[in-house]
Amino acid sequence: RWQDVDDILAAGIDVVSTVNIQHLESVNDVVREITGVVQRETVPDEVVRRADQIELVDMSAEALRRRLAHGNVYPPEKVDAALANYFRAGNLIALRELALLWVAGKVDDQLDRYRAEHGIARTWETRERVVVALTGGPEGETLVRRAARIAARTKGADLLAVHVTSADGPAGGDPAGLSRQRLLVESLGGTYHQVVGEDIPRALLDFARGVNATQLVLGASRRRRFAQVLSRGVGVETIARSGSIDVHMVTHDEARAGRRPRSRAALTRKRRITGWVLAVAGMPLLTATLAPFREVLSLPSEILLFLCLTVGVALIGGTWPAITTAVGGSLMLNWFFTRPIGRFTINDPENLFALVVFVLVAAAVSAIVDLAARRTREAARASADAALLSTLAGHVLRGEAAVPSLLERTRVTFGLTSVTLLERRPEAARTPDHQSDPDAWRIVATCGGAPSTCPGLSDTDVRIDDTLVLAATGRLLDAADRTVLEAFAAETAVALRQERLQQEAARAEPLAEADKMRTALLAAVSHDLRSPLASAKAAIESLANTGVAWSDHDRAELLDTAAESLAKLDRLVANLLDMSRLQAGVLGVTTQPIALEEIVPRAVDDLGPLRDQIEGDISVELPEIAADPALLERVLVNLMSNAVRYSPPGRNVLVSASRHGEQVEIRVMDRGPGIPPGAHDRVFQPFQRLGDRDNHSGVGLGLALSRGLTEAMGGTLVPDETPGGGLTMILTMPIAVRGVPA
Repeated sequence: RWQDVDDILAAGIDVVSTVNIQHLESVNDVVREITGVVQRETVPDEVVRRADQIELVDMSAEALRRRLAHGNVYPPEKVDAALANYFRAGNLIALRELALLWVAGKVDDQLDRYRAEHGIARTWETRERVVVALTGGPEGETLVRRAARIAARTKGADLLAVHVTSADGPAGGDPAGLSRQRLLVESLGGTYHQVVGEDIPRALLDFARGVNATQLVLGASRRRRFAQVLSRGVGVETIARSGSIDVHMVTHDEARAGRRPRSRAALTRKRRITGWVLAVAGMPLLTATLAPFREVLSLPSEILLFLCLTVGVALIGGTWPAITTAVGGSLMLNWFFTRPIGRFTINDPENLFALVVFVLVAAAVSAIVDLAARRTREAARASADAALLSTLAGHVLRGEAAVPSLLERTRVTFGLTSVTLLERRPEAARTPDHQSDPDAWRIVATCGGAPSTCPGLSDTDVRIDDTLVLAATGRLLDAADRTVLEAFAAETAVALRQERLQQEAARAEPLAEADKMRTALLAAVSHDLRSPLASAKAAIESLANTGVAWSDHDRAELLDTAAESLAKLDRLVANLLDMSRLQAGVLGVTTQPIALEEIVPRAVDDLGPLRDQIEGDISVELPEIAADPALLERVLVNLMSNAVRYSPPGRNVLVSASRHGEQVEIRVMDRGPGIPPGAHDRVFQPFQRLGDRDNHSGVGLGLALSRGLTEAMGGTLVPDETPGGGLTMILTMPIAVRGVPA
């Protein structure tokens, strides 16, 4: 039973165990398909994955069959049947491969955690992961098939496809083409992803490094040769920044067919338009303003004013509007303010130098502004990500890590329409289109609008593990947002597991308590029931033996033995029945006003031979208490017999009573070893003897039953130390009020 492992670990004991691959829950259906045998006893994968260390005990199929044939596994009469059925060579080879792959997955998870804990972003080539970049163009299917062939060269390699869109929406991507390519990727066993990013090479590499990819497949550029001269293009930029990731440039029929390059400007569209308007309108306006003062202002002053205009355009519109302003301003300065006026010539070399410096300064300022804008956006994004992660951490620390709460926080944070946690159904087969099959998934939790019924119908999906996926609708997320979303998804999975563990614990706790009670009961009464029965039976059989002439003294002694044994058995059975009634809540209690001077003597008489070890000090002036006479007598008998049992020879048990306000305290004091203060509550647990292994001391129900009966009557029972050593049990009962039903 795998539940025993949790109990042993909770007790602080390490567990070393073995488990066969066919008993893991996640591969149960696969094993059934391979061997034709249904494994009824399975262990949840999560239990095994929690192990600090997993070691694969590997053996070839031939070696295992030899061990079987030699009788090292099964008895000789079962060897032939085992070799001919379950332990066929094909079955063993398949099970061995399953075990290798499962352990490899476990090691892969450990590696991912290690890299995350140590902040390692560079790629570690422990497993081949091939990422193919798609644009939605006609070359996509060629790239996907090429990437699939690359992945197929290595057993266990992963295939991932990614499409990068701009923040303003798709630029040149064909939605229908992307849909077809997505289905193709999934039919080949890969996964499809979409990220948003202005800088396509950076977004691609961020995604590739995020999934620890080893190879990246790109299509050859579809731009014209002249466009490639002006900018290096996505492929060249990606190769330059790829680092340890291998980049494959795949040629195709659409190469150099022509495609408009995507803008990578750091400034917003609104600022760029404003910069162009200011550049186009500002130059003639400034020229018209300065023209009347041509004879008053010197050329350096006029250059400084145009430089101010250029710097202003650079601050607003960025590089190209500023350079345009600088070049246009230099031409206007040459035409309108540099002699000879009205001609593009410069007589004074110093004026030429001033104009050249003017253009260079304008270009430098615009470049700095553009760089500052990029860094500002990156800093803002980093700050936003840090704030989001800080919010998530605070959310968890405040104890708000319930799955619905985390999903709602995720939806609000990223401005999504709906966020859904999906779980793959155990019975669902991994078909090529299972990502887009709603019947293969079930909704664990959702928030917002209409939920996604499968990952294929969502705008963004994050794979958490083999069975859990976080699906979001509303908008596409860029690469940076996706990284933060993965943190939210991981925390949601942890919250889900905690909820399920709590639910399982809540369901298992009553069963465990009942099982514990039954086990303790059987262990405790194994001797205490047999001992009085055996004594009574032996005494009665001896008396019934007509072949022995018993003397009157022997006959009386045998009768006393039988009577004492049966009385002990009666008390034991009564305690067990009363404890069962207490736990079931069906014990009948009838309280009434009673006097202690009447109850205590009866309880002392019930002790039999032990009555001589009791000393009483009960005042007749004490008020009556509200209690059930029979139950109170049972409580006092249990307390006094327990005190006598642990009192040293020659030291009697003292029973006293006194009034305290509206209550009466009855104290049963002994001079025995007492109990440690930390164990005061333990003595009231059923079948608890505080380590006493003496079977003659009873089943340990006396104090537990006494407290239960006392509380049922509205009183309390607490232990205390006896001054000078020993244990005092303090029984407190309310004073009866005459004329008011108790």
